[in-house]
Amino acid sequence: MSTILAFAEARDGELRNVSFETIAAAKQINEDAQVVGVVLSDEKTEALADEMIHHGADRALVVEHADLKEYTSDAYTQAAMAVINEENPAGIVMGHTSAGKDLSPRLASKLDSGLVSDITGIEGSGDDTEFVRPIYSGKAFEKKKLTDGVTFVTVRPNNIAPLEKDTSRSGEVSSLDVDIKDLRTVIQEVIRKASEGVDLSEANIIVAGGRGVKSEEGFEPLYELADELGAAVGASRGACDAGYCDYSLQIGQTGKVVTPDLYIAVGISGAIQHLAGMSNSKVIVAINKDAEASIFNVADYGIVGDLFDVIPKLTEEIKALKV
Repeated sequence: MSTILAFAEARDGELRNVSFETIAAAKQINEDAQVVGVVLSDEKTEALADEMIHHGADRALVVEHADLKEYTSDAYTQAAMAVINEENPAGIVMGHTSAGKDLSPRLASKLDSGLVSDITGIEGSGDDTEFVRPIYSGKAFEKKKLTDGVTFVTVRPNNIAPLEKDTSRSGEVSSLDVDIKDLRTVIQEVIRKASEGVDLSEANIIVAGGRGVKSEEGFEPLYELADELGAAVGASRGACDAGYCDYSLQIGQTGKVVTPDLYIAVGISGAIQHLAGMSNSKVIVAINKDAEASIFNVADYGIVGDLFDVIPKLTEEIKALKV
């Protein structure tokens, strides 16, 4: 039986949602293959391995090493290659995240393999599998097919639905000892500048502000709305450049690419660079006092009005619905 490796990503001792999406993608690629969930970490990972199995992996493989506490290219490449050499897989699936975008081409180069990155859909199965990915900043889509070697893809978060969690599922959990050496980079300290709360790249709902928010204080109503919705807060590059918020919140061609179920664009004009990062959201709501703003061209719903009037009223209405 052929094997497909689904690499997980852990943060603060928990698996990111994209980890489960990689399992679902692996199942779509070849439903007859054995899907192996792979967890790389510096600590005990049995619980994380079980989570992979509960979400559809047939078995799990864990690699524990002190140098895997924080992501570095050298350490994770060595650990991942050790797993690949051990398993000799027919396919590899990773999340198209900051780490995945760095790690996957390194592995593909070492494997002399093709790589289809940032896929948003899978059509067919087996030898007829085609991978759908956006091009031209999301204005078009292409289908790619791997005809030789390892089937290697990265999955854009929030595009392939994970399988339903089943705690009754069981599977083998094994470990692999790896030798990580000659590291050129060592992480001494991580200072997180991103806001606490929902992970922007995996959020189902995002409230994003632009230059129209006018100031750092202007983002406060957006945070209040986001809290009520259980949403993440994002921003356009214009808002970041103006110093209203940190660049870790930037969405767009030179920022994060997001695909939430609901995207609320507040005071955002709709420049093409920003649309490249959010135009594939399932539902887009635009709030802008300029009725001619470009953002309304891609919005499913639009509200023409002063955001400082609209957002507080919207927040109050959502609070009332919860009572």
